[in-house]
Amino acid sequence: MGGYILRQEEESLVLPAGAVDRLVDKGNGDAALLYLTLMRLSSAVTPQELMRRLRWSELRLDDAETTLQQLGLLERRRPEPAIEPAEERPNYTTQDVAQMLEEDTAFDQLRRQTEERLGKKLSTPDLQILAGLYDNVGLPADVIYLLVNYCITRSKKRYGEGRRPTLRQIEKEGYYWARRGIFDQERADEYLRLCAQQEEQLSGYMQVLGLGRRGPVASEEKYIRSWMEQGFPPDVVALAYDKTVFYKKELNWRYLNGILRRWHENGWHTVEQVQQGDSRKKTEKKTEHVSDIDKYMKW
Repeated sequence: MGGYILRQEEESLVLPAGAVDRLVDKGNGDAALLYLTLMRLSSAVTPQELMRRLRWSELRLDDAETTLQQLGLLERRRPEPAIEPAEERPNYTTQDVAQMLEEDTAFDQLRRQTEERLGKKLSTPDLQILAGLYDNVGLPADVIYLLVNYCITRSKKRYGEGRRPTLRQIEKEGYYWARRGIFDQERADEYLRLCAQQEEQLSGYMQVLGLGRRGPVASEEKYIRSWMEQGFPPDVVALAYDKTVFYKKELNWRYLNGILRRWHENGWHTVEQVQQGDSRKKTEKKTEHVSDIDKYMKW
């Protein structure tokens, strides 16, 4: 079977083999494209210039920069975090939205699909939010449609068949998707598969926390999903729960989360690692105590 050979007569760009290997292993197309762009440029460039050149949103650029930093390929300090939905947004006027609907068939199709899935006609503020996700945040129409469906499914599970998410709720989740770098169907599908897996595992965490078989409320689910993403199985959360109840006499979510955060920082994600880590700390404290006594006796 033949392979591909590229031959160019134009100016060449030499890339470090190690950098290419890391980018390929990571599989992040945006990070690779940003790396190529930065290597091609012969002078310093601002984030605004990169966004114009790549036709990206600030959130998308921030995600690609973060990946390059994690791979050790970019030393530039990260910019300030991108705006949240509760903060200042671009002001899309009624005329702006009408023009987008008239000139952009993908956005118009997204509007009709969203109305169909939500079972209502979108108001002007709703359309302004949808325009922001599409035009400002930079989520493609097909990804936003998956986002809308995900929010609808989640709302039904939490509140019952008749409930539908608001556009504000969809917007908030959309910003979260953007921060995770979900800008194409492949990443969206991967994230939705992860959410489905986590959904199946939620009951196990609720049971080790002594909460029975009921579904978690939104704030509880947020904690549990963060523990899942950090790599904590239910049996390790059970250990943290025992410590929490011992010291607090009840389930205290913030205290329990603090225990797991310290374990995560120490790299303890299994029962064995936690037990070994605790044992080492006790030994170190005992040694320090004996050493202090020796010093006192010598003095």
